[in-house]
Amino acid sequence: MRHGDKINNLGRKTAHRHALLMNLACALIENKRIFTTLAKAKALRTYVEPLITKSKADSTHSRRTVFAYLKNKEAVSELFKDIAVKIGDRKGGYTRIIKTGNRQGDAAEMAMIELVDFNELYSNKKSTDTAAKKTTRRGRTKTAKTTDTAASKDDSAKAE
Repeated sequence: MRHGDKINNLGRKTAHRHALLMNLACALIENKRIFTTLAKAKALRTYVEPLITKSKADSTHSRRTVFAYLKNKEAVSELFKDIAVKIGDRKGGYTRIIKTGNRQGDAAEMAMIELVDFNELYSNKKSTDTAAKKTTRRGRTKTAKTTDTAASKDDSAKAE
């Protein structure tokens, strides 16, 4: 029985599951976005978010702790150098899972998991900049205004 067992074992033994999550986490850190099954994405979220939180404090101890989970020097250095700087003021929720439909072969639910601050489409900073620049159109279009002002100038010149 699995009373109170909150972990999704993903149909794998413990060592295989840890290796799978380690590789998925390294791929997510290096590529900022990966496509996988929904169950793996949900398991990966609980695996990688504490690592991102630990990367905010750039100390030798936190680097060694994260390296024990990832076992990849490039992924650890990118996590501490690039990602931790960009998510420094965020308190949590570093990843986003978006369902992408079912896989063709076995109809498994697929999802895209990505780092929130590295998507320009959903970024709050960019949307506020474009909202500030956006103006509403009132009245006539620009082409109508230019032709009307040119016609009124011609009329005033003829009147003189």
